[in-house]
Amino acid sequence: METNKRIEGKMIQPYDFTVPELEKLRALCNFSDDELEYFNLRSKHKSNTSIAMHMNVSESQVSKLAKRVKSKIIRVVPYL
Repeated sequence: METNKRIEGKMIQPYDFTVPELEKLRALCNFSDDELEYFNLRSKHKSNTSIAMHMNVSESQVSKLAKRVKSKIIRVVPYL
């Protein structure tokens, strides 16, 4: 499952955010170490499969990370 969400009718990926927005998300979302690593890799256009290999975890674990990261992003986007 890829991290994406409709915000104002547009599908948003982490790499769709500007650098200042990415920095604000990192500061506001209170990501765990694994969530932050996932977020940083997704912001560089890495797929969940390559992230799983990079982090040495299963794709299902990456999917769980994606859901947690997505949830946090959705909660803080109104404050950007």
